[in-house]
Amino acid sequence: MQEEAANADLSCMIRFYSEKPCQVEQLDRILLSGVYNVRKGKTQLHKWAERLVILCGTCLIVSSVKDSHAGKMHVLPLVGGKVEEMKRRQYTLAFTSAGAQAQTYHVSFETLAECQRWHRQASTVVSMRLSTVDLSCHSLEEVPEHLFYSQDIIYLNLRHNFMRSSGAGSLESLCRFSQLKSLNLSHNRLGEFPVSLCEISTLTELNVSCNGLHYLPSQIGKLLNLQTFWLDGNFLTSLPEELGSLQQLSCLGLSFNNFCELPAICEKLVVLDKLALAGNLLETLDLAVLNRMSHIKSVDLRLNNLKRAAADTPEGNKSVTYMDLRDNQITDLDLSSLGSLEQLHCERNKLKELTLSGFSLRALYANSNCLTAVNIYPVPGQLTCLELSQILSSLSLRKLMVGHNRLQSLPPLLEHIPLEVLDLQHNLLTKLPETLFVKALNLRYLNASANSLESLPSACTGEESLSMLQLLYLTNNNLTDQCIPVLVGHPSLRILHLANNNLQTFPASKLSKLEHLEELNLSGNKLKTIPTTVANCKLLHTLIAHSNEISIFPEILHLPRIQFVDLSCNELTEILIPEALPGALQELDLSGNTNLVLEHKTLDVFSHITTLKIDAKPSLTADSALTSTFWSHGVAEMAGQRNKLCVSSLALGSFAEGVEAVYGMFDGDKNEELPRLLQCTMADVLLEEVQQSDTMFMSNTFLVSHRKLGMAGQKLGSSAVLCYIRHDVADPASNFSLTVANVGTCQAVLCRSGKPLPLSKVFSLEQCSEEAKRVKEQKAIITEDNKVNGVTCCTRMLGCTYLHPWILPKPHVSSIPLTVQDELLLLGNKALWEHLSYTEAVSAVRHLHDPLAAAKKLCTLAQSYGCQDNVGAMVVCLNISEDSCTCEMHGLTLPGPGGFSSTTTKSATPSSSSGIASEFSSELSASEVSSEVGSTASDEHSAVGLDGSLLLRQERRCSLHPVPPSSIFQRQPSSATFSSNQSDNGLDSDDEQPVEGVMTNGSKVEVEVDIHCCKGKGLEFEPPAAEYSSSAPGPEDDSGLVLIIRRQNSVNSNTVQRGVKEKCELQKSLSTCCLYGKKLSNGSIVPLEESLNLIEVATEAPKKKTGYFAAPSQMEPEDQFVVPPDLEEEVKEQMKQHQENGADQEKKEEHAAALPEEFDTAL
Repeated sequence: MQEEAANADLSCMIRFYSEKPCQVEQLDRILLSGVYNVRKGKTQLHKWAERLVILCGTCLIVSSVKDSHAGKMHVLPLVGGKVEEMKRRQYTLAFTSAGAQAQTYHVSFETLAECQRWHRQASTVVSMRLSTVDLSCHSLEEVPEHLFYSQDIIYLNLRHNFMRSSGAGSLESLCRFSQLKSLNLSHNRLGEFPVSLCEISTLTELNVSCNGLHYLPSQIGKLLNLQTFWLDGNFLTSLPEELGSLQQLSCLGLSFNNFCELPAICEKLVVLDKLALAGNLLETLDLAVLNRMSHIKSVDLRLNNLKRAAADTPEGNKSVTYMDLRDNQITDLDLSSLGSLEQLHCERNKLKELTLSGFSLRALYANSNCLTAVNIYPVPGQLTCLELSQILSSLSLRKLMVGHNRLQSLPPLLEHIPLEVLDLQHNLLTKLPETLFVKALNLRYLNASANSLESLPSACTGEESLSMLQLLYLTNNNLTDQCIPVLVGHPSLRILHLANNNLQTFPASKLSKLEHLEELNLSGNKLKTIPTTVANCKLLHTLIAHSNEISIFPEILHLPRIQFVDLSCNELTEILIPEALPGALQELDLSGNTNLVLEHKTLDVFSHITTLKIDAKPSLTADSALTSTFWSHGVAEMAGQRNKLCVSSLALGSFAEGVEAVYGMFDGDKNEELPRLLQCTMADVLLEEVQQSDTMFMSNTFLVSHRKLGMAGQKLGSSAVLCYIRHDVADPASNFSLTVANVGTCQAVLCRSGKPLPLSKVFSLEQCSEEAKRVKEQKAIITEDNKVNGVTCCTRMLGCTYLHPWILPKPHVSSIPLTVQDELLLLGNKALWEHLSYTEAVSAVRHLHDPLAAAKKLCTLAQSYGCQDNVGAMVVCLNISEDSCTCEMHGLTLPGPGGFSSTTTKSATPSSSSGIASEFSSELSASEVSSEVGSTASDEHSAVGLDGSLLLRQERRCSLHPVPPSSIFQRQPSSATFSSNQSDNGLDSDDEQPVEGVMTNGSKVEVEVDIHCCKGKGLEFEPPAAEYSSSAPGPEDDSGLVLIIRRQNSVNSNTVQRGVKEKCELQKSLSTCCLYGKKLSNGSIVPLEESLNLIEVATEAPKKKTGYFAAPSQMEPEDQFVVPPDLEEEVKEQMKQHQENGADQEKKEEHAAALPEEFDTAL
C-alpha cells in the first residue's frame, strides 16, 4: 500500500489501520522517536507512564516500551489537528487529532531543545493537506476510516476495487468529503449506479466506466457542477432526460455501450464539444441529428456497424472539424455538407466512392478501402496530408503518401511546392520527374523503393545544389553505378539505402563528399569493396553491406561513432584490426563469410563488443549431415531505430533426438524479458507436452508457457509463433508434417510451389473481426490507436494476465503435411509483415540458396520500406523429397532411425552455409539461463558421437523410409540430463575441452554415469578403451550390450540412464563440444546454473557483465583438452577405481546373460 499510494504520507495511516504495523526499525517514514512520559486525554484521570513515542509520516504512534514490537500501538492522525504547549507542565506538548471524536496525548520531554524540535516538526505535519489520494488496485471494499479525517481531499482514485454501495466506509460515505471534485470508480463491478453519488454536489469529474451499468438514475441531474462524465464500457442503451440539466458538462464518454442511435439528449448539452460513441451498435450515421448539435466539433464513431450516412436535409454543418469512422462497413460516404471538416479518418471500410468538401480539409486518411472515385470540391487549398493518389499541384501540400499503387509516372512539377515528405514505394515507376529536386526544395524524405527506377533526376541546374534531402530510400530498384554521381547533389543526406540494386562499384570520390551520412545500406549488390573514403563520414554509425562480394574489410573501425556493422554473407578472408576499437561499437556481424578465420587474439580484441556474430565450425557428425539434408535455417534480427532488441528466435534443426525440428519467434513489442524467457523455455515445454499428448500438445505448450512466465507475465506480454516438424505419430513411415501455433502478430508462411500459404492467424483488433467483436462484447476500452485499454493491439498473447479476459493465451493451431512442393518456411514478427506482403516476401528469397542471406534480405527490405521498429525474420529452406533420401541404397552411410539414440544429436549450431552464426555477447541474456522444466532451449544431449565409417551397420534407412522401431530401444531425454552445472572458474566448457567421458568443474573431476544399450544383428564387439571404465560382455553374450559406467554430477547422481551405444571409439564432436553446456540456436554455448529461479535470473541477466570467454571460441582441429596438473592424480585414481569395478561387473553380466533384458530410463 505504501508503494501504491499517490501521497506517501497516507501510507502510514493505511498500514496501521489494517492492524499490521511494521517494526520500528523498518518504518522508513519515521521523523522523530524516543521514550518519554505520556498521559492520554485532556483530563488528569489518566496517569503519566513511560511510552515509546514515534512521529511517523502524518501520525503520532504511542506504544508501551515492552510491547513496541508486538503491534500494540495507538495511532493518532495529526493532519488537521493541532499541537500546543502546556503551561502547567514544563517541556510538555499536547497532540490532538482532528474530527468530532478527537483524542489528545500529552508528551513530556526532558529538555527545552528536544521539546522545541518535536513542536516544530509536528506543527509542519499538522499543517499538511492531502489533496490527492490514489487507492486503486487495492481490493478494497470500503474507504479507510482515517481517510475521512482529512477534509482537503479533492481527487480520489478507487479504480479496480470492490467497493460496496452501502454500509460503513462504502460509497454512501463519500459525501463526507466536503471538497471532493474528482472521483474514479471504474472497474468496481457495481452493477447499478450508486444513487448516493448524486449527493456529492462538488463533483466536477466522475468516472464509472466498466461497471456493468444498464441505466442511469434520474437523480443524476443533481450533479450541476459535473464537467467530465465517463460511462465507457457499460451496457447503456439510453440516457435520462435529467442529464440535459448538466449545462457545464463538456466531456461525455459513451464508448463501448449498446447505443443504436445518436442520443438526442446531447442536443441540450450545449457545452459538449466531443461526441464519443466508439464501439456501439450504430448502423446509420444520421447527419440531420448531427447538424442540430451545432456545438459538437469532434465525432468518434469507430468500431460500430455503420453502413451508410443519411442526410434528410440539405442544411450544412459548420461545427464538426474532426470525424473518425474507422473500422465500419460503409460503402458510399457523402460528407459534403460538413463544410468545416478538417480531418477525416475512414480507414478499413468498404468505401467505393467518397465525397468531401474541400473548404477546410487538411488531412484525409482512407487506406484499406475499395475506392474507385474521390470527389473533393472545391480543390482543398489547405491540404497537408493525403493518403490517396492525387495531384501534386497543391501549393500547401507538405506530405504525400501514394505508396502501394500502380503508378507508372508522375506529372511534371511546373511550380515550386512546399512538399517535405514523398512516399512512392511499391509502384511501377521507371523514372522520377526531372524537376522533382529542383521544384521541391523543401523535400527532406523520399522513399521510392520497390519500383523499377534505372536513373535519378539531377539535384541542381547549376554548380551549387540547394537540396535539403536527408532521407533517401531506393532499395529494390534497377539502379546502376551511373546513379552514384547524382547523389553528390544531396550533401545533407543522413540516411541512404541502396540495397538490392545492380551496383558493382561505389566511387571513392563520391562517397567522400557525403560527410553528413549517418546510415548507409548497400546490401544485396555486387560490390567487391567499400571505398576507403568511408573514413571521411565521421558521423556514420550504421553500415549494412551484407550479401555482396566484399573480400577486403572496410576501414570503418576508425570511425568514432560507428555502432553497427553488418558484413555477413560476403567473401571476407581476414580483418585488419586497429590499435584501439571505437568505444561506440556495439554489434559486428561477420557470419556467412565461409573463408574467414579469426584467431583467438582477434576475438579477444573484440571482447568488449556487445554482440559479435561469426560462423561456428561446421559439424562433421552423421546427424548434422542428415539434418541438413531436409532443412536448414537462417535468422536475422535488427533493432532498427530503437535502442534495444525485443525480438527473440528459437531455431532447433535437430530436436528430441530424432529427425525433428522446432522453429519459433517471439516479439515483446516494448519489453525484452518475455521473448527471452520464451526462447529459453518453450522448446522444453513442447518436449514434455509431446510425450503426454499427441493431439493437444501445441495448445498445452502455449498455456503452460503462459503460466511459467509467473510475475513477469502479469503486466508484460509477447506475441509468439511456434513451428514443429515431425513424422506423423500414427504412421511413422509417412512423410513429415508441420504443426504451427501462434498468438499475437507473429506469423508463419509456407512457400508451396512458389506461392505463399499462410499458416497463422493474426490476433489483432484491426485484422481479426471475430476477436474485435469478442473484445467489444466483453466491454474492453479500445483507444483511438486501436489498443485494448491503451496497452496492446493484440487480443491473444502470452502474458498480460491483468488484461484477462480481453487478452487470452489460447493459440491458433494448424497442421499440414509437407510435400515435395514445399520450398520455404518463413517466420516473422509484426514489423516484417506490416511492410512486406506474403507474395513479395516469398518472391524476394525464393532464388536465394543461403537461408541467412534470405533472412537478412527480408529485414533489409522491411527497413527500407519504412520500418523503424524491431524486425525479425527466419527462413527455413525445406528439401522434403525422394531425392533427399539418405538410405544406404543411395550411397550415404548414415544410421537408421533407431540409431539416433546411439549417436550424438545434432547441435543447434549449423554449418556456416546454413546461415546461423555463433554470437558473442558481453551481457548474459535471459536466453542463456537453464530452464526449470528440464532441458534448455537447445538440443544438446551427449558430447560424444560415433564414427559411422569405422563400423559395420545394419541396413541404413532415412526418415522417408524408416524401419519399424520394434526392436530398438531409444533413450528418452530426462530432466536430470539437462541439470545445471557451471565451472567454478567461470570459463565456458568450450574454452577448455573436456576429456571424453570426463567432466571438470574447475575444482574436481567427476565421471559421468550413462548406460547405453543396443540390439543388433551381426555386430561384433570388443572391450572399449579403458579410459571409459567400461566392462565388456563375455563371448557368449551375443546381444551386443556394452555398458559404459559413468558417475553423474551432483544434481542427478542417483539417476541411471540407459541408451543404445554401439562399439566404437568415442570421439569429440565440435558441434557438441560441451557435456553440460547449453546450446543456443545461434551457436553459442551457455553454462548452466544450479538451483536456479528462471525468472529472477532472466530479470537480472542483463546486469551481469561477462567477456569473450563466456562465449564459445572457434575450435582448431589440433586443439586438445589437457587435464590440469593439480587434477591428474585424482583423475587417475577415479579411473583406476572404475576399472576395478568393471572386472566385477563382467562376472555379474556373465551370470545375467541368459536372463531377459530389462530397460529402465529416466523419462
